Amino acid sequence: MRAASLDSLPRPAFRGPTFIRLLARLTDATLPQGGPAPAERLSQWIDWTRAVVLSKALDAKPAEAEHGAQVLDRDEAAACAKTRATLLASITGAPELAVPQPQAVGSSDDADAEPPAPVDFAPFRQRHLALQRSMLIATGRLRGDLRDRLAQRSAETARLAEVDAVMEGALSPREQALLGAVPALLEAHFERLRAAAGTAAADPSAAWLEGFRRDMRGVLIAELDVRFQPVEGLLAALRTH
Repeated sequence: MRAASLDSLPRPAFRGPTFIRLLARLTDATLPQGGPAPAERLSQWIDWTRAVVLSKALDAKPAEAEHGAQVLDRDEAAACAKTRATLLASITGAPELAVPQPQAVGSSDDADAEPPAPVDFAPFRQRHLALQRSMLIATGRLRGDLRDRLAQRSAETARLAEVDAVMEGALSPREQALLGAVPALLEAHFERLRAAAGTAAADPSAAWLEGFRRDMRGVLIAELDVRFQPVEGLLAALRTH
């Protein structure tokens, strides 16, 4: 059934990143098994002015780290882990994604009560956008902090930090445009589930809505993993240099 939750849909053969697989299942899209090589795809995303800046960063002789520069005595991995745990808790603890307690039935006012209105997607959209903003701000701050540490470590890591800064500036607009489309995909999925629910469409504790909550949580957690990939790469560079 098209309106089933992600958990009940058959898994596609495509073995791409979790975030992409979840979105494909959510939209019933068929993902291609092949595609342009990463270098070719990057060439489509980076305009020529950004490409020139990136080329200069890659070709330039590494600048020496500042003599006597203060290296902060801080556990970067622990700071990143704490930030990620906080963001994860904000996803799993979002009130819109919690199952509401069933309403008591049998009161004397039940006969005169108006039927409940259909559950609306608007609160889910607002929560999703707020969580995306939190992830963007937190990961951007971590990425900048880690680049500062790399710039102080050695000439080689300073150049790596410069390249990462150029890549972030070049790819962030594309990334934000793609991630910004996710709430609309979730809304379409929500509407399909609600339409298939029939008389249960207005029940905030119905199975279809809990299935949607699981789907939304899964997509947000997968997006968190995607946003942390550059942070983890910079952390790995600090560990090995």
